[in-house]
Amino acid sequence: MAAHISRISESLRCFASDKSGNIAVLFCLALLPILTAMGCAVDYSMASRLYAKLDAIADAAALVAVSQVATATSNSASQASALSMFNGQASLLANVTLNSVTATVTSSGTSKTAVVSYSATMPTTFMSVVGKPTVTINGSATAAAALPTYIDFYLLLDNTPSMGIGATPTDVAKMVNNTSDQCGFACHDLNDSNNYYNLAKSLGVTTRIDVVRAATQQLMDTATTTEQVSNQFRMAIYTFGSTAAAAGLTTITSLTSSLSSAKTSAANIDLMTVNGQGQFDDMDTNFDGIFPQINLAIASPGDGSTAAQPQKVLFFVSDGVADEYNWGCTQPGLNGDGRCQEPITVSLCTAIKNRGIKIAVLYTTYLALTTNSWYNSTIAPFNAGPFGPSPNSLIAQNMQSCATPGLFFEVSPTQGISTAMNALFQKAVKSSHLTQ
Repeated sequence: MAAHISRISESLRCFASDKSGNIAVLFCLALLPILTAMGCAVDYSMASRLYAKLDAIADAAALVAVSQVATATSNSASQASALSMFNGQASLLANVTLNSVTATVTSSGTSKTAVVSYSATMPTTFMSVVGKPTVTINGSATAAAALPTYIDFYLLLDNTPSMGIGATPTDVAKMVNNTSDQCGFACHDLNDSNNYYNLAKSLGVTTRIDVVRAATQQLMDTATTTEQVSNQFRMAIYTFGSTAAAAGLTTITSLTSSLSSAKTSAANIDLMTVNGQGQFDDMDTNFDGIFPQINLAIASPGDGSTAAQPQKVLFFVSDGVADEYNWGCTQPGLNGDGRCQEPITVSLCTAIKNRGIKIAVLYTTYLALTTNSWYNSTIAPFNAGPFGPSPNSLIAQNMQSCATPGLFFEVSPTQGISTAMNALFQKAVKSSHLTQ
């Protein structure tokens, strides 16, 4: 009996000292939290993928709310579009429940901002074991876009006799070679049936005013295709007068939102006529009279956020040299009879810009007419280089100073005025938004 008890005691001591099964016990004890952690990682990964999908949908919904179409609608309609977009796309996702979706659209000046926010829950698989049956996912997206900027353009087109010059050096040369006094201008003298205007037509010479007319008509097409909403742009067209006797601000078309009718009216742009050479001493480019008149014709500008508050842009096309009766002439060349021929006075433009009106200037470079004695004695002192390029030409410098910064374009003799006018128009539209 004692021996038997001794064997049992020995067996118990051996069992107590035997450690070969501890690893299995420890593994079993650790397995549950390890599996739980792995399961949580899987649930978290699924939640992250769902978050990315919902955020992408929110981004798209916000963009819908500020799209080109939406910018022309009310903010409430834009919000409805965003919600419809989000809910429609989110409904295609599996294992998600939307708790809430909001879309807020606001307008400020010429910009529109949309914020789309959401809250959703996703059922879990492994995390439910530890008492978390769902995961909440929250997110938001913001998008902003420019609203259509309403702009009124007032085109002031120099149609005085100097704009009868050949449009290119080739055109000028053709006129010089076919006139006894080597004149590059197609002067439109109604008292002479053989005037140089008619000569230019018969020779097939294209003059500056011909190009300006066609470019103005093309500009109306560009404005039409650029409009984001109906009646975004309105146009008014003015010249310096149809005749020297009636020189002054002359309306080709009053301010109108019908760009097609403005294009039709632009066909009437032509060179100012004179009744005999030397009529009114050829003082037909009266900047000092025209600019105060156009200033009065332009109403106070708005911020461009609505059709009732349009921005205002004076679109000025000229070769930049005044020829007027002005005893206050600031440059050399005064003949002692009150006739003033000089580059435009910058203060005329400053008075307009001080009202918040932008001025876009297309400077049709004053060509050097070296065979013409009048040019050599009167204009050449202001005009450096063969074609008067900036910055050596005081004419070009003053024209650039007249323009609102960034809205100046100089057209060389070989460049297209139509292309330049369209480019300057686009710059004016872009500038009108960026400066808000």
